[in-house]
Amino acid sequence: SLTGSPVTLKILQNWVPRVSHYFDKEHYTYAGHQIVIQESIEHFGAVVWPGALALSQYLESNQEQFNLKDKKVLEIGAGTGLLSIVACILGAHVTATDLPEVLDNLSYNISRNTQNLNMHKPEVRKLVWGEGLNEDFPMSTYHYDFILATDVVYHHGALDPLLATMVYFCKPGTVLLWANKFRFSTDYEFLEKVCNIFNTTILAEFPESNVKLLKATVRKN
Repeated sequence: SLTGSPVTLKILQNWVPRVSHYFDKEHYTYAGHQIVIQESIEHFGAVVWPGALALSQYLESNQEQFNLKDKKVLEIGAGTGLLSIVACILGAHVTATDLPEVLDNLSYNISRNTQNLNMHKPEVRKLVWGEGLNEDFPMSTYHYDFILATDVVYHHGALDPLLATMVYFCKPGTVLLWANKFRFSTDYEFLEKVCNIFNTTILAEFPESNVKLLKATVRKN
């Protein structure tokens, strides 16, 4: 069940993309750093969605509550890499993952925005939800403090593999932070499944974009 009173927030103007001379590039500022994101209209994963803006803003504004410094962070469905870049700036060891066809643009954005900063070098890896998890990310080797996911739930057929991936990576002590724009009844059905499996709290809501930000942790036996 959902607990706590969510904070109602707005995505402030300085987090909205700024006008750029390049039609395919958007400019953002987080934690004192300008971030330039190259988008692509060819893939859903190569566009910045509202959930990424919401969670990036929240992490920047709540560093005492969610201190990412030196923490191991996995982003699933990283897309353009904006959130992973913000997590890097906030001091995390970041692994950004997505489908193979998105990785070139994801790697480009992460490299160009982190290469000259004094931070942990981020990693970009392929991750197809529900496939080869134990082969590519064996439990004996990989443990993450935070799992980040934004706008991974929309009108697609991979919701069961997505949930299985969340369950696989969320171990005792792991915090899943999931921000999503709620559009369809299937989005709420997925939320209900998450609530049935994890201890789930709505941390914040962004009414103007229909984004909810949730925290989920493994239930103790």
